[in-house]
Amino acid sequence: MKIGVVGASGYAGGELLRILAGHPKFEVVYASAGSNAGEDITSIHPQLLSYSGQKFAATEILEINKCELVFLALPHGESASLISKISAGVKVVDLGADFRLEDKKAWEKYYSGTYAGKFTYGLPEVNNNFLKIAESTRVANPGCYATAIILGSAPAIASEIAEPNNFIAVAASGTTGAGRSAKINLSASEVVNNLSSYKFGGVHQHTPEIEENLALINGANVKFSLTPILAPMPRGILATVSSQLSKKISTAEAHKIFSDYYSKSLFVKVLPTGEMPQTSTTIGTNYAVMQLAVDEHANRLVVSIAIDNLGKGAAGQAIQNANLMCCFPEDSGLNQLATK
Repeated sequence: MKIGVVGASGYAGGELLRILAGHPKFEVVYASAGSNAGEDITSIHPQLLSYSGQKFAATEILEINKCELVFLALPHGESASLISKISAGVKVVDLGADFRLEDKKAWEKYYSGTYAGKFTYGLPEVNNNFLKIAESTRVANPGCYATAIILGSAPAIASEIAEPNNFIAVAASGTTGAGRSAKINLSASEVVNNLSSYKFGGVHQHTPEIEENLALINGANVKFSLTPILAPMPRGILATVSSQLSKKISTAEAHKIFSDYYSKSLFVKVLPTGEMPQTSTTIGTNYAVMQLAVDEHANRLVVSIAIDNLGKGAAGQAIQNANLMCCFPEDSGLNQLATK
């Protein structure tokens, strides 16, 4: 299939190009970049040696419409302004936030700009979304924090072992999660040997996305308090999700609930008891790994989950969704192992 990557000069765009270079069914015929149009792809992504001699194209709707499927890896707001011009015959996976929310009021509270509508939500492992994705031509790829936290919470809500209105998540992310634009607080001198919270006090934009999609599982009124942390590493997310238990349950019983929930998943792995998630074991992959325990003292379920924010949190998941949309095996092109 002829594939386009719009916004290919960013971190997620570069990761899309890397994975697509080894995909058995997808061929990248168009890779565009706004201000970097005309530059060599390897001048921005020197690791992508198989693209040597190729240049970023300008973003042109005529070229987009020659593709069979396009990935939009654009800054906030840009997908919404482009989507009406894309032919209905072109499948679209949007890695931005523009089409993730159903609730217009939530959009207006957490985002700027005009509410653009809702695409099929592209988290295949939850709420039978894989069936909806397979029938869709427009899919909204989830946010990276949202991916980790929803995966770490869904089995507890589906099994009703946790109070849905009492979830807390603290999640640390690598600096690539903030995009490629130069920012003082993301420079090496500021990040190295340092941890800091940001968007503190329940204002992170992934909050309504998390609540909205978990509420779809059984209609529960889900409330989440999310505290994100900037970690001194380029990529990866380690999230800790805590929820008040609604019934007495052991760690072994909770472990079985989670293991059963993800038993058919190709990419979500509940680790054997005693093993803890590490971000390094997911880097460059589409895997999510988790461990859980019951804190008997506080009567809370605690889940630790690791993903690569550019993998399962962005490009890897986008390709997983594209595979489903195109009726290819879900793991096509996604069998990479971490380099640790």
